[in-house]
Amino acid sequence: MKFNKIANTDLRASNIIMGNMRLTQLSLGEVETLIRTAMEEGINFFDHADIYGGGKCEELFADAIQMNASIREKMIIQSKCGIVSNKNYFDFSKEYILQSVDGILKRLKTEYLDILLLHRPDPLMEPAEVAEAFEQLHSSGKVKYFGVSNHNPMQIELLQKYISQKLVVNQIQYSIVHTPVIDSGIALNMKIDQSVNRDSSILEYCRLHDITLQAWSPFQKGFFEGTFLGDFEHFKELNELLNQLAEKYGVTTTAIATAWITRHPANIQVVLGTTNPIRLKDACKGSDIILTREEWNLIYKAAGNMIP
Repeated sequence: MKFNKIANTDLRASNIIMGNMRLTQLSLGEVETLIRTAMEEGINFFDHADIYGGGKCEELFADAIQMNASIREKMIIQSKCGIVSNKNYFDFSKEYILQSVDGILKRLKTEYLDILLLHRPDPLMEPAEVAEAFEQLHSSGKVKYFGVSNHNPMQIELLQKYISQKLVVNQIQYSIVHTPVIDSGIALNMKIDQSVNRDSSILEYCRLHDITLQAWSPFQKGFFEGTFLGDFEHFKELNELLNQLAEKYGVTTTAIATAWITRHPANIQVVLGTTNPIRLKDACKGSDIILTREEWNLIYKAAGNMIP
Protein backbone atom coordinates (compact mmCIF):
# COMPACT_ATOMS: atom_id res chain seq x y z
CA MET A 1 0.00 0.00 0.00
CA LYS A 2 1.32 3.41 -0.97
CA PHE A 3 1.08 6.24 1.55
CA ASN A 4 1.29 9.99 0.99
CA LYS A 5 1.42 12.88 3.43
CA ILE A 6 -1.59 15.13 3.03
CA ALA A 7 -0.12 18.59 2.59
CA ASN A 8 -0.54 21.07 5.47
CA THR A 9 -1.42 18.25 7.90
CA ASP A 10 0.36 15.65 10.01
CA LEU A 11 -1.60 12.86 8.28
CA ARG A 12 0.18 10.05 6.44
CA ALA A 13 -2.65 8.53 4.46
CA SER A 14 -3.11 5.44 2.32
CA ASN A 15 -3.80 6.30 -1.30
CA ILE A 16 -6.80 3.98 -1.09
CA ILE A 17 -9.77 5.08 1.03
CA MET A 18 -12.57 2.88 2.29
CA GLY A 19 -15.84 4.66 1.51
CA ASN A 20 -18.76 3.85 3.78
CA MET A 21 -21.81 5.00 1.84
CA ARG A 22 -23.33 1.52 1.42
CA LEU A 23 -22.76 -0.06 4.84
CA THR A 24 -26.48 -0.35 5.50
CA GLN A 25 -26.58 -3.08 2.84
CA LEU A 26 -24.54 -5.29 5.20
CA SER A 27 -25.02 -7.01 8.52
CA LEU A 28 -22.98 -5.88 11.50
CA GLY A 29 -20.67 -8.88 11.10
CA GLU A 30 -20.19 -8.17 7.40
CA VAL A 31 -19.31 -4.56 8.16
CA GLU A 32 -16.69 -5.71 10.65
CA THR A 33 -15.20 -8.10 8.09
CA LEU A 34 -15.04 -5.33 5.49
CA ILE A 35 -13.30 -2.90 7.84
CA ARG A 36 -10.87 -5.51 9.13
CA THR A 37 -10.05 -6.50 5.56
CA ALA A 38 -9.37 -2.88 4.66
CA MET A 39 -7.02 -2.44 7.60
CA GLU A 40 -5.22 -5.71 6.86
CA GLU A 41 -4.64 -4.45 3.31
CA GLY A 42 -3.06 -1.27 4.68
CA ILE A 43 -5.97 1.17 4.38
CA ASN A 44 -5.89 3.68 7.22
CA PHE A 45 -8.31 6.26 5.75
CA PHE A 46 -12.10 5.94 6.15
CA ASP A 47 -14.61 8.26 4.47
CA HIS A 48 -18.11 8.98 5.81
CA ALA A 49 -20.92 11.50 5.39
CA ASP A 50 -23.77 12.33 7.73
CA ILE A 51 -26.31 11.54 5.00
CA TYR A 52 -25.03 8.02 4.28
CA GLY A 53 -27.86 5.80 5.41
CA GLY A 54 -29.31 8.79 7.24
CA GLY A 55 -26.43 8.52 9.71
CA LYS A 56 -26.84 4.76 10.14
CA CYS A 57 -23.60 4.03 8.23
CA GLU A 58 -21.55 5.91 10.81
CA GLU A 59 -23.27 4.03 13.63
CA LEU A 60 -22.68 0.67 11.96
CA PHE A 61 -19.01 1.51 11.42
CA ALA A 62 -18.43 2.36 15.08
CA ASP A 63 -20.43 -0.58 16.40
CA ALA A 64 -18.79 -3.10 14.05
CA ILE A 65 -15.28 -2.35 15.28
CA GLN A 66 -16.33 -1.52 18.85
CA MET A 67 -14.75 1.90 18.53
CA ASN A 68 -12.22 2.65 21.24
CA ALA A 69 -9.07 4.72 21.66
CA SER A 70 -6.78 1.92 20.51
CA ILE A 71 -8.67 1.41 17.24
CA ARG A 72 -9.23 5.13 16.71
CA GLU A 73 -5.55 6.02 16.74
CA LYS A 74 -4.95 3.64 13.81
CA MET A 75 -7.49 5.42 11.63
CA ILE A 76 -7.84 8.65 9.71
CA ILE A 77 -11.57 9.37 9.80
CA GLN A 78 -13.18 11.88 7.49
CA SER A 79 -16.84 12.81 7.30
CA LYS A 80 -18.93 15.29 5.35
CA CYS A 81 -21.87 17.56 6.09
CA GLY A 82 -23.96 20.20 4.37
CA ILE A 83 -26.54 18.19 2.43
CA VAL A 84 -29.88 18.27 4.21
CA SER A 85 -30.97 14.65 4.29
CA ASN A 86 -34.08 13.75 2.26
CA LYS A 87 -34.75 17.40 1.40
CA ASN A 88 -32.36 17.79 -1.54
CA TYR A 89 -30.79 21.12 -0.63
CA PHE A 90 -27.66 22.40 1.08
CA ASP A 91 -27.07 24.19 4.37
CA PHE A 92 -23.68 25.65 5.26
CA SER A 93 -25.01 27.76 8.11
CA LYS A 94 -22.98 27.85 11.30
CA GLU A 95 -25.78 26.24 13.28
CA TYR A 96 -26.21 23.39 10.82
CA ILE A 97 -22.50 22.62 10.54
CA LEU A 98 -22.01 22.56 14.31
CA GLN A 99 -25.12 20.43 14.81
CA SER A 100 -24.03 18.04 12.06
CA VAL A 101 -20.56 17.51 13.51
CA ASP A 102 -21.94 16.80 16.97
CA GLY A 103 -24.17 14.15 15.42
CA ILE A 104 -21.30 12.65 13.43
CA LEU A 105 -19.05 12.40 16.48
CA LYS A 106 -21.79 10.80 18.52
CA ARG A 107 -22.56 8.19 15.86
CA LEU A 108 -18.90 7.40 15.24
CA LYS A 109 -18.21 7.25 18.99
CA THR A 110 -15.16 9.46 18.66
CA GLU A 111 -14.14 12.80 20.13
CA TYR A 112 -12.77 14.23 16.91
CA LEU A 113 -12.67 14.03 13.12
CA ASP A 114 -9.36 14.14 11.32
CA ILE A 115 -11.02 15.91 8.37
CA LEU A 116 -14.44 17.49 7.84
CA LEU A 117 -15.57 18.17 4.27
CA LEU A 118 -18.36 20.45 3.13
CA HIS A 119 -20.49 18.10 1.04
CA ARG A 120 -20.95 19.77 -2.39
CA PRO A 121 -21.26 23.56 -2.77
CA ASP A 122 -24.04 25.54 -1.11
CA PRO A 123 -25.06 28.39 -3.47
CA LEU A 124 -26.33 30.34 -0.44
CA MET A 125 -23.07 29.92 1.48
CA GLU A 126 -22.08 32.82 3.70
CA PRO A 127 -18.31 32.21 4.08
CA ALA A 128 -17.95 34.31 7.22
CA GLU A 129 -20.51 32.07 8.92
CA VAL A 130 -18.67 28.94 7.78
CA ALA A 131 -15.48 30.47 9.17
CA GLU A 132 -17.10 30.90 12.57
CA ALA A 133 -18.20 27.26 12.57
CA PHE A 134 -14.77 26.02 11.51
CA GLU A 135 -13.03 28.11 14.15
CA GLN A 136 -15.26 26.76 16.90
CA LEU A 137 -14.82 23.16 15.73
CA HIS A 138 -11.05 23.52 15.43
CA SER A 139 -10.48 25.33 18.73
CA SER A 140 -12.63 22.80 20.59
CA GLY A 141 -10.63 19.91 19.12
CA LYS A 142 -13.64 18.39 17.37
CA VAL A 143 -12.10 18.74 13.88
CA LYS A 144 -8.40 18.81 13.05
CA TYR A 145 -8.54 19.72 9.35
CA PHE A 146 -11.07 20.89 6.78
CA GLY A 147 -11.83 20.42 3.11
CA VAL A 148 -14.59 20.39 0.52
CA SER A 149 -16.13 18.11 -2.07
CA ASN A 150 -17.04 18.87 -5.69
CA HIS A 151 -15.95 22.52 -5.41
CA ASN A 152 -14.47 24.54 -8.26
CA PRO A 153 -11.46 26.87 -7.86
CA MET A 154 -13.40 30.08 -7.28
CA GLN A 155 -15.68 28.47 -4.73
CA ILE A 156 -12.58 27.33 -2.86
CA GLU A 157 -10.98 30.77 -3.20
CA LEU A 158 -14.08 32.46 -1.78
CA LEU A 159 -14.20 30.14 1.21
CA GLN A 160 -10.45 30.25 1.82
CA LYS A 161 -10.54 34.06 1.94
CA TYR A 162 -12.59 33.90 5.13
CA ILE A 163 -11.37 30.85 7.00
CA SER A 164 -8.07 30.71 8.88
CA GLN A 165 -7.62 26.94 8.39
CA LYS A 166 -6.09 25.72 5.13
CA LEU A 167 -8.45 23.62 3.03
CA VAL A 168 -6.58 20.35 2.53
CA VAL A 169 -8.92 18.09 0.50
CA ASN A 170 -11.30 18.31 -2.44
CA GLN A 171 -13.29 15.15 -3.26
CA ILE A 172 -14.42 14.92 -6.90
CA GLN A 173 -15.80 12.33 -9.29
CA TYR A 174 -12.99 10.81 -11.35
CA SER A 175 -12.44 7.51 -13.13
CA ILE A 176 -11.23 6.14 -16.45
CA VAL A 177 -14.62 6.92 -18.00
CA HIS A 178 -15.23 10.21 -16.17
CA THR A 179 -12.33 12.52 -16.94
CA PRO A 180 -13.50 16.14 -17.38
CA VAL A 181 -10.63 17.25 -15.10
CA ILE A 182 -8.10 16.31 -17.79
CA ASP A 183 -10.09 16.28 -21.05
CA SER A 184 -10.10 19.96 -22.01
CA GLY A 185 -6.44 20.39 -21.08
CA ILE A 186 -5.47 17.67 -23.54
CA ALA A 187 -7.72 19.02 -26.30
CA LEU A 188 -7.11 22.73 -25.75
CA ASN A 189 -8.43 25.11 -28.40
CA MET A 190 -9.96 22.42 -30.59
CA LYS A 191 -13.49 22.53 -32.00
CA ILE A 192 -14.62 19.31 -30.36
CA ASP A 193 -16.74 18.44 -27.33
CA GLN A 194 -13.69 17.24 -25.40
CA SER A 195 -12.30 20.79 -25.45
CA VAL A 196 -15.17 22.18 -23.39
CA ASN A 197 -13.85 23.19 -19.97
CA ARG A 198 -16.32 21.66 -17.52
CA ASP A 199 -14.15 21.69 -14.42
CA SER A 200 -12.52 25.16 -14.27
CA SER A 201 -9.08 23.49 -14.18
CA ILE A 202 -9.69 22.15 -10.67
CA LEU A 203 -6.96 19.50 -10.93
CA GLU A 204 -4.26 22.06 -11.72
CA TYR A 205 -5.64 24.45 -9.11
CA CYS A 206 -5.49 21.82 -6.37
CA ARG A 207 -1.95 20.87 -7.32
CA LEU A 208 -0.88 24.53 -7.22
CA HIS A 209 -2.48 25.03 -3.80
CA ASP A 210 -1.44 21.71 -2.22
CA ILE A 211 -5.00 20.42 -1.94
CA THR A 212 -5.27 16.62 -2.03
CA LEU A 213 -7.79 15.30 -4.54
CA GLN A 214 -9.92 12.27 -3.72
CA ALA A 215 -11.66 10.35 -6.52
CA TRP A 216 -15.15 9.06 -5.80
CA SER A 217 -16.99 6.55 -8.03
CA PRO A 218 -13.68 5.22 -9.41
CA PHE A 219 -15.38 2.34 -11.25
CA GLN A 220 -18.75 3.89 -12.07
CA LYS A 221 -20.03 4.94 -15.47
CA GLY A 222 -22.07 8.13 -15.35
CA PHE A 223 -23.66 9.10 -12.05
CA PHE A 224 -24.05 5.80 -10.15
CA GLU A 225 -25.12 3.95 -13.30
CA GLY A 226 -23.13 0.79 -12.62
CA THR A 227 -19.53 -0.18 -13.19
CA PHE A 228 -17.74 0.03 -16.52
CA LEU A 229 -15.62 -2.98 -15.56
CA GLY A 230 -16.85 -5.97 -17.52
CA ASP A 231 -19.28 -3.84 -19.57
CA PHE A 232 -18.26 -5.04 -23.03
CA GLU A 233 -21.43 -3.67 -24.59
CA HIS A 234 -20.48 -0.03 -23.99
CA PHE A 235 -16.73 -0.27 -23.27
CA LYS A 236 -15.48 -3.21 -25.31
CA GLU A 237 -12.08 -1.77 -26.32
CA LEU A 238 -11.42 -0.51 -22.80
CA ASN A 239 -12.24 -3.82 -21.11
CA GLU A 240 -10.16 -5.79 -23.59
CA LEU A 241 -7.18 -3.57 -22.81
CA LEU A 242 -7.79 -3.76 -19.06
CA ASN A 243 -7.87 -7.55 -19.31
CA GLN A 244 -4.54 -7.55 -21.17
CA LEU A 245 -2.90 -5.33 -18.56
CA ALA A 246 -4.42 -7.32 -15.69
CA GLU A 247 -2.80 -10.44 -17.12
CA LYS A 248 0.52 -8.65 -17.52
CA TYR A 249 0.61 -7.44 -13.91
CA GLY A 250 -0.99 -10.56 -12.42
CA VAL A 251 -3.97 -8.71 -10.94
CA THR A 252 -7.64 -8.05 -11.75
CA THR A 253 -9.06 -5.27 -13.91
CA THR A 254 -10.20 -3.60 -10.67
CA ALA A 255 -6.55 -3.18 -9.69
CA ILE A 256 -5.66 -1.73 -13.10
CA ALA A 257 -8.56 0.76 -12.93
CA THR A 258 -7.28 1.79 -9.50
CA ALA A 259 -3.69 2.06 -10.70
CA TRP A 260 -4.78 4.33 -13.56
CA ILE A 261 -5.98 6.88 -11.01
CA THR A 262 -3.06 6.56 -8.58
CA ARG A 263 -0.55 6.83 -11.46
CA HIS A 264 -1.31 10.53 -11.82
CA PRO A 265 1.41 12.72 -10.22
CA ALA A 266 -1.24 14.63 -8.25
CA ASN A 267 -1.24 11.68 -5.79
CA ILE A 268 -5.01 11.30 -6.02
CA GLN A 269 -6.63 9.12 -3.38
CA VAL A 270 -9.16 6.52 -4.54
CA VAL A 271 -12.41 6.27 -2.57
CA LEU A 272 -13.70 2.70 -2.81
CA GLY A 273 -17.44 2.24 -2.44
CA THR A 274 -17.47 -1.55 -2.61
CA THR A 275 -19.02 -3.69 0.11
CA ASN A 276 -17.27 -6.80 -1.22
CA PRO A 277 -14.05 -7.71 0.68
CA ILE A 278 -12.64 -9.55 -2.36
CA ARG A 279 -13.18 -6.56 -4.64
CA LEU A 280 -11.65 -4.33 -1.97
CA LYS A 281 -8.55 -6.54 -1.90
CA ASP A 282 -8.39 -6.47 -5.69
CA ALA A 283 -8.48 -2.68 -5.74
CA CYS A 284 -5.76 -2.42 -3.09
CA LYS A 285 -3.40 -4.37 -5.33
CA GLY A 286 -3.53 -1.40 -7.71
CA SER A 287 -2.07 0.91 -5.07
CA ASP A 288 1.53 -0.04 -5.82
CA ILE A 289 1.26 -0.66 -9.59
CA ILE A 290 2.96 2.07 -11.61
CA LEU A 291 1.56 1.98 -15.13
CA THR A 292 3.85 3.18 -17.90
CA ARG A 293 3.04 6.42 -19.66
CA GLU A 294 2.10 4.45 -22.74
CA GLU A 295 -0.26 2.18 -20.78
CA TRP A 296 -1.91 5.12 -19.04
CA ASN A 297 -2.53 6.90 -22.33
CA LEU A 298 -3.74 3.76 -24.10
CA ILE A 299 -6.33 3.29 -21.35
CA TYR A 300 -7.44 6.92 -21.66
CA LYS A 301 -7.89 6.52 -25.44
CA ALA A 302 -9.64 3.15 -25.10
CA ALA A 303 -12.27 4.87 -22.95
CA GLY A 304 -13.22 6.93 -25.99
CA ASN A 305 -11.04 9.99 -25.55
CA MET A 306 -8.89 11.73 -28.13
CA ILE A 307 -5.20 12.52 -27.78
CA PRO A 308 -4.10 14.99 -30.52
